[in-house]
Amino acid sequence: MIQELVVAGIGAVVGVIIFVVGARVWPSGWQRAHEESAGELVLDLVKTFFVAVVAFVVVLGWQQYDNAESHTITEAKGLVGTYWLAHDLPDPAHQRIQGLVRQYTNEVLDREWSLMDREHRLDPAAQTTLTSLAEAVAEIPTADPGASDVRSKVFDNVGQVVQARQDRAADAARSVPEFLMIALYVGTALVLVSPVLSGFRITRSTIMMMALLGVVIGSVLLQIHNLDHPFSGQTVVPRGAFEDAQSAYGQIN
Repeated sequence: MIQELVVAGIGAVVGVIIFVVGARVWPSGWQRAHEESAGELVLDLVKTFFVAVVAFVVVLGWQQYDNAESHTITEAKGLVGTYWLAHDLPDPAHQRIQGLVRQYTNEVLDREWSLMDREHRLDPAAQTTLTSLAEAVAEIPTADPGASDVRSKVFDNVGQVVQARQDRAADAARSVPEFLMIALYVGTALVLVSPVLSGFRITRSTIMMMALLGVVIGSVLLQIHNLDHPFSGQTVVPRGAFEDAQSAYGQIN
């Protein structure tokens, strides 16, 4: 909440400064002699461009967030399925596979999640544990037809985890394309400068209007920034799927 208020305040100050400085520099003969409504402060073309870019960026960011959350849930489901099926395997495969599943889940929650937040990448140690899990499944004896069938199902679940992890790695590194961010900043500049180019004079109402415009634009840019990376910032994919998986292991035992 504090961050939102700070950004809104900065946006208001920037909007007012641009308007006041621009109005001082702009020839007084080009300025209008009367005040206009808020809707006339922004040129139609500039408004359309800015709104279109904002809408596109928000939709793209939200889609990235939704995909990342879906991949996380799929990965956690694969881990729970692997842990459950390992119950039907003979020892030592039973204990080893369940132990590796628990270890991998703990590593993702304890280290990898914060690494995705800070550096937008996955933890190599967790990848090593997942590789060991796949190797442990491959070493399950296939002489017993029953064990062979379970082994095949475990392989399918581990494959699901591996694929979802690869998707999560891409999600952690993904961000809004640079050209869209440039278009967004250009649109922001046009929106803030357009009242000056329209020739409005410095009055109490126009200053208040520019402050409000700055608050709106600053808040929009902040929310877009929060959606830029699904695993970092204020709006992040929750850890709930992996935490639920940890709870499920205890119930299965």
